[in-house]
Amino acid sequence: MCFVSASTPPRPDQADQPNHPRPETPDQKNEGISQAGDRSAIAAARATSPPAYFGSPETPPNLTDQRMLREQFYNATIIDRIDATEDLAKFRVRPDAPIPAFEPGQYVVLGLGNWEPRLIGTQVEDVPVKKARKIVRRAYSISCPLLHNDGSIATQDSVDYLEFYITLVRDGGTAVSKPPGLTPRLFGKSVGDRLVMERKIVGKYVLGDYSPTDTMLLLGTGTGEAPHNAMAAKLLATGHRGRVITATSVRYRHDCAYRNEHEVLMRMYPNYLYLPLTTREPENIQSDHPEFVGKRYLQTMFTSGQLAELAEDSLDPANTHVFLCGNPDMIGYAAPGADIPENPGMLPLLRAVGFRDDVTEHGPGTIRFEKYW
Repeated sequence: MCFVSASTPPRPDQADQPNHPRPETPDQKNEGISQAGDRSAIAAARATSPPAYFGSPETPPNLTDQRMLREQFYNATIIDRIDATEDLAKFRVRPDAPIPAFEPGQYVVLGLGNWEPRLIGTQVEDVPVKKARKIVRRAYSISCPLLHNDGSIATQDSVDYLEFYITLVRDGGTAVSKPPGLTPRLFGKSVGDRLVMERKIVGKYVLGDYSPTDTMLLLGTGTGEAPHNAMAAKLLATGHRGRVITATSVRYRHDCAYRNEHEVLMRMYPNYLYLPLTTREPENIQSDHPEFVGKRYLQTMFTSGQLAELAEDSLDPANTHVFLCGNPDMIGYAAPGADIPENPGMLPLLRAVGFRDDVTEHGPGTIRFEKYW
């Protein structure tokens, strides 16, 4: 027996908006671009959900059951929501418990009940009754606001909430794909609504050791920028003297939700550079456009030398750390024995010029990256 997860109407501010496309990672099979996704952490979180029932477990939870389930499981509140497009938003979430110390680049698991309504316009989901009281979870890298209201730099540990940069995944990609579970529910939520936030903040995608004059190159696609925002803010706030370069490839300019904040930081810190690179704007696809530049994928920008030219930095392995987060095609990781992609990602391109990722200790000339999607 199944029940169809109900849909909620779009918020008033969405009703007349165009159907914006997703950021520059449309081929995802799971939700989110910046979710770090240590799958063992999600599995462990699922295992800790107590098998409590309100009402009969043989029927979908009614409104009273849903209220009691929220009271039992939900432990964090959405305190702000900033929509860049109808499919892209920043969520600021304050947990009930104090936030533990963590490093820029790490992630945490968010969740909502399967009983929560799904946003209209997303793929319909038939939820088995036996799962109707379960929590659907997904890991997300933690971003940061970059700026306080007074214009000063805001690091992730200078605020009493966690910020997430999330794309709405409307469907599973194909007619037979499993419907995305979390974001169609999350994008129906607003300020004051509650959700699950797991207590542990984890992940190995962190800055690590570096010298104050090293170049830090942060390359991402779409919401893969999230952990890089936290990293860049820490570097700048702690007086890093070397270059800090954040480059993000997206389809359209409006998919860069932090662009204004980055522009302010560039004025505040001469060693900081933000490069928003688009692939679907008129100047990317119309060869007769007066400012035609072609599609600006990170791989082609790197191999052509344009990335180094825009950065005004040689990006020499001798003093450069590289961080990669986002679309797996951009990263280019291939497991041992797997087929090599026809179009190489950044990993093989970086290796070809002297960078290394087969190390246990990171320093200049090494690459850190997120494998999961």
